Amino acid sequence: STLVESIARGVLTGALAEKRRRRAIERLRDHYIICGYGRVGQQIGSEFRAAGADYVVVDFHEEALAVARERNDYFIEGDGTDEEDLEAAGLPRARGLVASSDSDADNVYITLSARAVRPELLVVARASNADAAKKLRIAGAERVVQPYAAAGRVMANLMLKPQVTAFVDVVTSAAGTDLRFEELEVPADWAQAGRTIGELRIRGHTGAVIVAVRKRDGHFETTPDPDLPLEAGDVMIAAGTDEELRALDELFKSAEAVAGR
Repeated sequence: STLVESIARGVLTGALAEKRRRRAIERLRDHYIICGYGRVGQQIGSEFRAAGADYVVVDFHEEALAVARERNDYFIEGDGTDEEDLEAAGLPRARGLVASSDSDADNVYITLSARAVRPELLVVARASNADAAKKLRIAGAERVVQPYAAAGRVMANLMLKPQVTAFVDVVTSAAGTDLRFEELEVPADWAQAGRTIGELRIRGHTGAVIVAVRKRDGHFETTPDPDLPLEAGDVMIAAGTDEELRALDELFKSAEAVAGR
């Protein structure tokens, strides 16, 4: 009798925990979904957590789910190729999805399933080789990463260009420097749209530096000229401290004129 009661309490506790977790997921907005929580997926989760970004794990392997529980992650015990499981993970409200399964075929199906529900969603996928990467792009992945190829490039550059690689690693890591990179989109209703970087005196007002601008047509302007106008829909890549980047974000949220103050 005691054993039965203990089992019943365990089942009830688990059911209540799952219900609370699903309710919490239902409240998420602009979060990320990680489909596949192996070593790559877990590292992605760690990076999201360090950046303060909400995410939901979708996986059915017990080892992966055990890690998700240990980390107090939001998770759905399910399959990223299943549209219902993606729906449960909040796909209609998500900002992006990572297909990080160790199976190329699964990542293709995950990408197709996500695209079927959210054609405009940012999808980043993992591929084991160039052929799989090609298939994932055809399936609709906007970005494809080959971890083995990427690791090989990094290791080669550590030998060939150690100082350059060390600098890039420092400025793009979550720790070790005050310098951060951020991307900001020029809002459609921003009062200063059409004015140039120089006219806006962005660095003087915020301290942040615009290192690149992606124009609405997809063209990148690297080391942009001060005479470059910023239009609605342009995306800026900026470098600065947390405080400077917050000031830049506030600048582009404001409808008030700032130039010439």
